[in-house]
Amino acid sequence: MKDIAFIIAWALVSGAGTSVLAQGNKELDVKVEAFLKSHKGEWHDLNVPYQDGQTLHDVIVKHGYTSGLEIGTSTGHSTIWLAWAMSKTGGKLITIEMSERRRNEALKNLAEAGLSAYVDSRLGNAHDVVKEAAGPFDFIFSDADKDWYKQYFIDLNPKLKKGGCFTTHNVTDGQASKDFLNFVESHPDYTTTIDHSSRAGIMISYKKE
Repeated sequence: MKDIAFIIAWALVSGAGTSVLAQGNKELDVKVEAFLKSHKGEWHDLNVPYQDGQTLHDVIVKHGYTSGLEIGTSTGHSTIWLAWAMSKTGGKLITIEMSERRRNEALKNLAEAGLSAYVDSRLGNAHDVVKEAAGPFDFIFSDADKDWYKQYFIDLNPKLKKGGCFTTHNVTDGQASKDFLNFVESHPDYTTTIDHSSRAGIMISYKKE
C-alpha cells in the first residue's frame, strides 16, 4: 500500500498525474466527436442544429462555466454539446424534458457519447421544475415552449450568477415574441447580442458583474 501511495504522490508531483487526466479528457473528446459526426444530420424532433450546439459549447468553455441548466432536452443533441463543454470545465448540467419518450432517448444518446456523468436529467413540466431548481447557475439555455420564454427568464434571473450567461433559441425565426425580445434586450442587468449565424437565432445575454 505504501508503494502505491508513493507512486501516486510521485505522479502528481512530477506532472505524470496531469498527463493521465489530460489523456482521459482526450479520450472522451474523441468519443464525443465520433458520436456527433456519426449522427450529424440525424437530429430532428425539436433538436438544435449542429452549428448551434457548437456555439453553445464554445460559450461555456470560453467563460469556464460550471453550473448549467437546459430547458428542453428533446432527444439530447444540445444536451450533448452542453455536457461536453461541462466535462472540460469540471461542471455539470441539469436538463429538463417533459416527454418521457424523448428523455429516455436522450439518456441513451448521452450514455453512448460517454457524457452521462455530467448530466442531471429531470423529467417534468419545466414551468414547475425551473422554480424548484435551486441554482445558482452560471449558464442557462432556454429552448422549450416559446410562449413561456419571458416567464422562464423572470424565474431564473435571480438564480443566474453575475457574469453568467442566459441563452435563448429560436429568436429570429418568428417563434419568440417581440415582447420577450424587447424585455431582455432592454433589461438593465444584461448585455445582449443575437447570433445570426444560427438560422433560428440564438440570443446570448450576459449578466453584468
